[in-house]
Amino acid sequence: MINQMIPPLKVSDSASKAAKWLEEFHVDQLPVLENRQYRGLITEADVLDISQADRLLSTISFGFADVHVQRDQHFYSIIEQAVQNKVQLVPVLDDQQEYLGVVTVGDTLAAFGQMPIALGQGGIMVLSMDERDYSLSQISRYVEENNAKILSAHVAQDEANPFKIRLTLKVNTPSLTRIAATLERFGYVITAQFSGAGELGENEQERYDALLKYLSL
Repeated sequence: MINQMIPPLKVSDSASKAAKWLEEFHVDQLPVLENRQYRGLITEADVLDISQADRLLSTISFGFADVHVQRDQHFYSIIEQAVQNKVQLVPVLDDQQEYLGVVTVGDTLAAFGQMPIALGQGGIMVLSMDERDYSLSQISRYVEENNAKILSAHVAQDEANPFKIRLTLKVNTPSLTRIAATLERFGYVITAQFSGAGELGENEQERYDALLKYLSL
């Protein structure tokens, strides 16, 4: 999910370069690094406050040093960070706390399928497949063999592969393990799955509610 089109700045870059890149890449924030270590996000407001265009970012005060996620975190943690800090992108760090890249809110919503639906006590599965392999009746049969039903389905182009489609299913059970195993046995690739509120703890539910809030916009 890392957006390769949005580059990081370095503490040795100038304020004028930061301003130019913010405009060029159409973002409100950009990450700033020091020897691959993430130091925070520089914003347009930070740059506008600087009178000397050649002033280095190392001499400028900027925030959001604590705004980041680890590479192995669930992607709705990105939404949680974005909601709490009112940012449009969130840096991703590796196990050594080194910068890997950023994920935007828009990319997160695209990965989820942009479906404004409430999960309730059900579950959501996202499948990727060749268009010729798409048969909702066949997929429904596999789901129903596991004592579940499809409540809604949404088909969209798979952003990762223009020759594939992405099918997002909402089913009436939070228990997805057997359904996933059946679908995978018949060659379907499951790229994401989300269990319902019945399986979420209090903190997880808060994060999931933040994701659904964004999806409902």
